[in-house]
Amino acid sequence: MEVMLEIAGRTAAVYIFLLACILLFGKKELSQLSVIDLIFILLLSNSVQNAMVGPSTSLDGGLVSALVLFLLNFTFKNFLFKNKKLQKIFEGSPVLLINNGKLVDANLQHEKITYDEIMSSIREHGVNAIYEVKFAILEPDGNISVISFENSRHTIHKRRKLKPILIQ
Repeated sequence: MEVMLEIAGRTAAVYIFLLACILLFGKKELSQLSVIDLIFILLLSNSVQNAMVGPSTSLDGGLVSALVLFLLNFTFKNFLFKNKKLQKIFEGSPVLLINNGKLVDANLQHEKITYDEIMSSIREHGVNAIYEVKFAILEPDGNISVISFENSRHTIHKRRKLKPILIQ
């Protein structure tokens, strides 16, 4: 039982550490993953595994660690849902990147979004030039929403995350 409590404590510490790192490095990291980001996440998960379970390589140790992660995540999300001030701190707020066809350079620099990245994003939404964009907004989840002048009365374009295809 003592080993399982140690695993629970180690897992909680790693969860809190990773949450703090994600907050520190910004919400842009949560949007679409590049190959470099995918490799980083795979290596990160492997690097913290031993820190969570310690010397225990048992099935019980892995299950306790996974259960603690699920419980912490569930508790944290519910806590943020009820506390709007902390939700804004942890999840951030939308950031205006393009306003009435003009780049908001200070916000692009602060969020470390390059010209090529913003152009790629607006093209994904079927818009060809910055001057055609009424608003482009970096959302708290890391996606960029684009509202064009042409469609501002009718449609909001939002990049869709790819969903896995289930093969039966």
